[in-house]
Amino acid sequence: MKMKLELKGIQKSFGEKKVLQDISFSAEGGRAFGLLGRNGAGKTTTIRILMGVFPPDAGDVLLEGRPLNVNQIGMGYLPEERGLYPKKKILDQLIYFAQLKGMNRQAAKRSVEGWLERLGMIEYRDKKLDTLSKGNQQKIQLITALAHNPQIIILDEPFSGLDPVNAMLLKEVVKEEIAKGKILLFSSHQMNYIEEFCDSIAILNQGSIVLQGNLNHLKRNYTRDRLVVSSENKEKIVKDWGSCCTCSENGELIIHLTSPQEKQKVMRQLTENYDIDGIRVFEPSLNDIFVEYTGGLDDEAV
Repeated sequence: MKMKLELKGIQKSFGEKKVLQDISFSAEGGRAFGLLGRNGAGKTTTIRILMGVFPPDAGDVLLEGRPLNVNQIGMGYLPEERGLYPKKKILDQLIYFAQLKGMNRQAAKRSVEGWLERLGMIEYRDKKLDTLSKGNQQKIQLITALAHNPQIIILDEPFSGLDPVNAMLLKEVVKEEIAKGKILLFSSHQMNYIEEFCDSIAILNQGSIVLQGNLNHLKRNYTRDRLVVSSENKEKIVKDWGSCCTCSENGELIIHLTSPQEKQKVMRQLTENYDIDGIRVFEPSLNDIFVEYTGGLDDEAV
């Protein structure tokens, strides 16, 4: 049976400022859940309540229908801002953090060395953290989140500072943890990673959830009144179809229909009259959806 984590009716204020208003969502083991929002939308506050850093003013955090006890459940957290000791040896502080999560020293050392090996970092075990590159420091921070084998994993901007090779390695690790049936929460502004891993999402805006659900279902619910066309005859199509045409960021042609019912007719007209390499119904990216519901990104943080 898969674990189920639920937030129900979470509210939080700091003084007169309402930071969270009726936040409710659920995440299941064996799946990744994306918690999205502009800086200042309330993601960090939600994560801190989930981790028991401070309580909500109202609402409940439940695991399997019971109040979540952070002292009885393994929880791993990779923060956006690094929180390790720059002048301490890597192995020593990783063991220390694993022991803080309840492991004895022998088990902690065994687990930490296994993760150092897994992430290609074993040669740095006796180095000080500040001698490492930004990407390698991120991998060390990741080990603090995973070494104690947590059941709930929260990753906040996990791919920050990683080159493509290390990003691929982290992808493999994330998929392995999901396959073990763990509950995994992603928070990121890199929408391509959210789309790759997350089955469901919740988008926060000004302390409230403005959209949530299965990502594929959310995309399918958009009005299907645009076609994406790839063709060597793009200029001729634009000339013939005029204001119906726009161009996407990657250079594909977008045909805007007067109604979704026109799809098949317009597809036939295009394929019969032009050399068409590909044609499909336009489906918004997560980035498109995010911008629509939040207005984009800003630089405030809460």
